[in-house]
Formats: sequence, C-alpha cells, structure tokens
Amino acid sequence: MTDTSAPLLGALLGLLAATGILLIAQAHLRARRPDPARRIDPYLRGHQHSVLETTAPRSGRIRRGLVLVMGPVAEKTIGILERLTGGREQLERRLRLAGGRTSVDAFRMEQVLLGVIGSVAGLATAITAILARGASPLLGLMIVVLGTLAGVLGRDYVLSAQIRRRASRMAREFPTVADLLALAVAAGESPLAAMERVARSSRGALPDELATTVAEIRAGSTASQALAALSDRSPLQAITRFGDGVAVALERGTPLADVLRAQAQDAREAAKRDLLETAGRREIFMLVPVVFLVMPLVIVFALFPGLAVLEITL
Repeated sequence: MTDTSAPLLGALLGLLAATGILLIAQAHLRARRPDPARRIDPYLRGHQHSVLETTAPRSGRIRRGLVLVMGPVAEKTIGILERLTGGREQLERRLRLAGGRTSVDAFRMEQVLLGVIGSVAGLATAITAILARGASPLLGLMIVVLGTLAGVLGRDYVLSAQIRRRASRMAREFPTVADLLALAVAAGESPLAAMERVARSSRGALPDELATTVAEIRAGSTASQALAALSDRSPLQAITRFGDGVAVALERGTPLADVLRAQAQDAREAAKRDLLETAGRREIFMLVPVVFLVMPLVIVFALFPGLAVLEITL
C-alpha cells in the first residue's frame, strides 16, 4: 500500500463508520420519541376524528420495497429529491405532461439508482485521480458529489426534454387534427363521434390523447370533465383553449365547426410566430453557412474566369 492510498482508505473507512453511527443514533432517537398524534390517541379513541380512524395515504409498492431494502436512507434520499426537484403533486403533473405511464415512486427510484451509479462512477474517478495524479481527497469528494448530482438531476432533465418534445409534436399535429374534427362535425357527426374517428384514423400524441378522452366519456365521465382532463395532460396552451372551446360549444349549442377552424388558424399563426422568433434568436448561427460556405464559393466563381484569362494570355 502506497503512502497516498493509506490516508484515502482511512478517510473512506472513517466516513462509513460515521455514517453508520449517525444512522443508528437517528433510529434510536426516532424510536424513543413517538409521534405526538400517537401519544394522545389513547385519550381520543371515542372521538370521531381519532388518529386510528384516519387512513394514512399509502405509498406505492416500489417505494415500500425501496424503503425495506435501504431503510431510512431511502426515505431521507426521497425527501431530499422532493425538495430539490419539486413535490409529489408537481412531479405527477410533469409525468402526465410527458405522456408516460411512469409512477412517481418509479421515477424517484430511477433517480436514486442513477444517483448511486453516478456516485460509484465519481468514486472510481476520484480514486483514479488521487492514485494516478496525486489529487487531494477534497477534490475526490467533490467529484463524488458532482457525479451523484449529475445522476439525479440528469433524470429530471430527461423528463423536461420529454415534455418539450411532446409539446412540439402536439403543436405540429394540432392544426391538422382541428381541421379533421371540423370536417367531421360539419359533415353531421357528433363531437364524440368526430373525436373517435380522428383518433382511430390518425397516429400521434394528440390523437392518442383524443382516444383517451373518448374512452373516459364512454366510461361515464361528462364531456366537460374529460376535456378538462385532456387540458391537464397536455403541455400546450392551445389544447387548453381547444378543450374549453369544445366544452362551451357543447353546453351552449354554438357552431362547433367554426370554433375548430378558428382554433386551427390560430395554431398555424402561432407556429409562424414561433418560427420567426426562433429565426431571430438564431440569426448568428444562420450566418455561419453563409460566411463559411456560400461566400467562399461566390469568391471562387468570381475570380476563376479572371485567373483563367490571365493564364491564357501568359
């Protein structure tokens, strides 16, 4: 064992021992201090709002399994993740906007696993840097922390990217879907039959959401409730206006085809504005092919005839 690896091994063993002692002390203190609600519950057994009669929210199977495997470390880790990346309600809404079927507990478990993988990769990098390059242990600890954060926040970034990609797909599909619905309604079909026809004959993120909306209405939900759920699942403001417009048209009996055509036209105009704004923000990047590709070719074509004439005269 070299002189550099001995202090590193001692520091790692000390860190593990301190972590174990801290967890044991915390569990002991938690066992000795019962919850205040449990302490006063024997005196309130006859009351209708007794703690024993209140059903606590049950966590998912994945979260319970993770807690059983990792103990209180899993609960603390999940609590830290909720504080860093938002609460449970916010995460549930983001998962709905992403269009996936992943539960909150499964997402948190993925974050924990990726954090563990990142910490292991950071630990391996830190040990290599300390042994091969003679880096300080503090730098190694920072590498481990950065690897853990990269694994945890990387999963959150992937979820945000999924929401953005789904929003862009729905923005491209919305004008066509609205026109198809307008044609079906103008042909004499009911709004529910028109949505079912478009969902059956089309493929994409928005037709899939229309199919889910039709299924909810068939299951017994009202049209307003199903359209509100559609707005809650979609990351686009245009879909929210679409659901509100269809609900109002169904309640008040206004012509639905005209509403759908107007919304499709508004969506196309919004897409044009977004394209112009994107071009304005990326004007410098658009000059790169002009400066480095088009202009050199123009110069070559402008100078080549003169150079050819000079060679002929010489």
